[in-house]
Amino acid sequence: MRETSIPTGVKLNETGFGYTLSLIGGKYKMIIMYWLFENKVMRFNELNRCIGNISFKTQSVMLKELEADGLIIRKEFPQIPPKVEYSLSESGLSLLPLLNMMCEWGEKNSPPALKAVQRQA
Repeated sequence: MRETSIPTGVKLNETGFGYTLSLIGGKYKMIIMYWLFENKVMRFNELNRCIGNISFKTQSVMLKELEADGLIIRKEFPQIPPKVEYSLSESGLSLLPLLNMMCEWGEKNSPPALKAVQRQA
């Protein structure tokens, strides 16, 4: 019999798995974390250009949530015009092995057509 980390009768949101999903779930959070890892420090507009099709409002909300959850650091510089930089916190960096495993799984299990596109890139 296979062991599971979620005991029977326990609600998903009351587990470590549920907690992790609550932090990184959503369309853009892992993408934001990816770009911050790649570039170490980014400003709002730089991040927006890398992500592409994300509205300023949605990006702002995602950044605020990631900061509130302690996954990113927001550093504001007291100058005119205002300057704000974002980077991954230690807690955010600790999620990178999980994100890397997800990438590896996707590469191993993606359909043949997607693998062909990946090889061309």
